[in-house]
Amino acid sequence: MIGAAGLGGATPAYAIANGEDAGDGDYPFSVKLTMVDLPQAGGGTRDSSCSGGLINARWVLTAGHCFKDARGRRVAKPVAKRTVATIGRADLTGSAGQEAKVIAVRQSKVADVALAKLDRDIRDITPLRLNRSKPRNGTRVRLIGFGLIDGDESDTTEHLQTGQFTITSVDKYVLGMSGKAPRSDTSPCPHDSGGPYFVKDKTGAAMVVGVVSGGPTCPHTGADRSGRIDTVATWILGIIGRDGPVPVVAPSRAPAVAKAAAPRPPAHPKAALRPAADELPYGLSLPLVIGASLVAVVAVFLMVTARGRRGRRRFRHGRVFRE
Repeated sequence: MIGAAGLGGATPAYAIANGEDAGDGDYPFSVKLTMVDLPQAGGGTRDSSCSGGLINARWVLTAGHCFKDARGRRVAKPVAKRTVATIGRADLTGSAGQEAKVIAVRQSKVADVALAKLDRDIRDITPLRLNRSKPRNGTRVRLIGFGLIDGDESDTTEHLQTGQFTITSVDKYVLGMSGKAPRSDTSPCPHDSGGPYFVKDKTGAAMVVGVVSGGPTCPHTGADRSGRIDTVATWILGIIGRDGPVPVVAPSRAPAVAKAAAPRPPAHPKAALRPAADELPYGLSLPLVIGASLVAVVAVFLMVTARGRRGRRRFRHGRVFRE
């Protein structure tokens, strides 16, 4: 379990007590991680669960200590025989939302933060975005989780719980979170580990600032610890590529092909038999060609006649002249 300094002892993880039921469809990025047949020290198996938040189509953000081996050591792999992620189902007795199998795990080396990879893309659900800026004390955040609603109980809730909290301390990898509403002792309980604390950004999108890590037995007043997200966001993005929804690329459209203009009907039936103007030399029309030919014939005739006249001799006053 990650403590206030980044690494720490084995304190239990906690979820929401004195919270309230989340409405169907309110937080579709909510995730319950169900681990079946976890190995135990000394032999045997047990079942367990954690909470989390979808951060893109294939990855879930949760707490690092949700994936521990039989010796209690955090590991970068699924430990249970089967780990199932239920996404976007506020009422676990219903059939809304989607399910996928966890096939891989990545662990932060500095914070109690882990990433769980799903075996398929989750579509039609808008994921959380990652906070990139330093959180401020006094900021109001919201938490969701599927843990116990009382520290003395043993069964987790069948309905997603939510409550509001205030950031009370900001360390390098850990945030302090204190209950604000519905009550001052609204607090995380076991199995809400990894549940996202989030705010709304300027666009109205949900942005995760921390995930449940640990704290006192619930319910209680005072601070719980959460894994801070902005200081590990670069590491997260290096694994998942990008957070939030995948942009939809509009299919490329082929350029429109202009339709050839329909031929205009001829003014006279015989006109269709005439050659087009651009089929004649230099763009001349047929009447012009005929006219030019006649002019050429006349010119040749006149030239020949003139030469014949020059060849004749004429006599005038006894002198001979050549015309």
